[in-house]
Amino acid sequence: MGPAPFRFEPSQGDAVEGQAFSLPFKLLATVIVGGCAFWLAQLWSVGALGSAKTGGLGWFLAGIALMGWTWFHIMTSRTRIDRKGLHQRWIWDKQMAFDDLAFGKLIRVRGLDWLIAPRLYVRTLVGKFAVFYAATPELIAEFERLVAELKQARKL
Repeated sequence: MGPAPFRFEPSQGDAVEGQAFSLPFKLLATVIVGGCAFWLAQLWSVGALGSAKTGGLGWFLAGIALMGWTWFHIMTSRTRIDRKGLHQRWIWDKQMAFDDLAFGKLIRVRGLDWLIAPRLYVRTLVGKFAVFYAATPELIAEFERLVAELKQARKL
């Protein structure tokens, strides 16, 4: 019962894969995280963070650790479209099978794709949703084609 499973074939063979975030965005993230780490080191060197007894330093270190963890994943994140579905390596790996996709929308700020990664918002028939980022022209073209084919398939 219900609509037929959605099928999608990547245009470039078995899969299309690329960086999730652009180089300028990665550089910006590096400057922000590096600047915060440098600032923390300066505050610590002059004793402005309190002592280990008060616990203030621990909270600052936890914050820098979380920023570093996110930075690492920004640097290594990749998105892939294959015959089974969408996949993105991220802090938590994301994947969405094509079978039960119900809706897709490409969200982008034209002219700023070099900084703000275009993202594909997809939702299944039961309401589960995910967002996948793309920084390469090949992935963005596949996202556009996927949205058009999904819209046509679910229109029937």
